[in-house]
Amino acid sequence: MEEKLFKFIQDTVGRVTGKRGLVPDTDFVKDLGLNSFDIMNVVCAFEEHFDVEIPNRDVWQLRQVKDVIEYMIRKGITDV
Repeated sequence: MEEKLFKFIQDTVGRVTGKRGLVPDTDFVKDLGLNSFDIMNVVCAFEEHFDVEIPNRDVWQLRQVKDVIEYMIRKGITDV
């Protein structure tokens, strides 16, 4: 399940921002240089795909790819 979520995140970040080469420890800001606009576009893509709302307070806690995977699993978002 984590592999499928990772692949989805990798594909979505690549499609939305053009950034490639993600690993679970990739930091969206430090490693990829994403700004708040990039991050919100990625979050919107997640929300649209999974038909969920991710509160802003949660978004800023999702710093690395592995944080997003853990968050999605906790929220029951596993069907990619």
